Amino acid sequence: MTAAPPPLRSALFVPAANARALEKSSVLRPDALIFDLEDSAAAGEKDAARERLRAHLVALPERRSGDPSRVVRINPLAQSGGTEDLLMACAVRADAILLPKVEGPDALQEADTALGHCDAPARLALWAMVETPAGVLRAAAIAAAPLGRPLGALVIGPNDLALAADLRLSPGRPELMPWIGPVLVAGRAHGVPVLDGVFNDLADADGFAAECAQGRRFGFSGKTLIHPSQIAPAEAAFGPSAAEIAEARAIVAAFADPAQAERGVIRLGTRMVERLHLVQAEALLARDALIRSRKD
Repeated sequence: MTAAPPPLRSALFVPAANARALEKSSVLRPDALIFDLEDSAAAGEKDAARERLRAHLVALPERRSGDPSRVVRINPLAQSGGTEDLLMACAVRADAILLPKVEGPDALQEADTALGHCDAPARLALWAMVETPAGVLRAAAIAAAPLGRPLGALVIGPNDLALAADLRLSPGRPELMPWIGPVLVAGRAHGVPVLDGVFNDLADADGFAAECAQGRRFGFSGKTLIHPSQIAPAEAAFGPSAAEIAEARAIVAAFADPAQAERGVIRLGTRMVERLHLVQAEALLARDALIRSRKD
């Protein structure tokens, strides 16, 4: 049986140009740490940021079970420094490389080929930022890109999307929904997790919680974050709730009853429950067990 993929409820951006942020990240345990060499590093500090990140990752202790996935967001390969970023991420054995502003499968395939030339392990995944109208338009082709390594996630970039599409976002971001939908459908169709974008107002805890709840309802796997204070509420929102776990256990127990062994649909309380709900319940309980194992 194929091992379940690690959870991606929380993915914290860490600016590689900020030595203090790098140091603090060592004791944080979100599901993923995204070390950023792109937007958070000014043009004149990108080389220094790369070398600072290299030294930081090399100095980390041996990886333990449950440690955050180590993801490096590189600069575009077509720009100065992009190839150097990719080679560094490969050398320090990152878990994934996040490509910015992906607008089609070609960008992923180019990175995949480059990683093949540097003998990167097949487990080194590629992630894709979808943050332009062209990227949204080609989301299905991006999610279906034929690669020699996993496509680990699609990541929404709401700030860049809003800028490129000249959107004026209001609370609840209804204006962004037509742009998010195609990416979610593409990810679900091809089995690729999709991460919701960042929430910019650190002072608005209620707004962040509401956006996490909305993202969960829409089918996002998790959320990208800009501050450690957002880790716990994001994981609470995107992890199975106590009520969901209780319901899943009830469904599994009901179908385990020998009297129900041959039935496709059974009554559970006031609901009619099908075997597709059993599959969902078993998946939810497996996900909960995986999340709990990371805490042990």
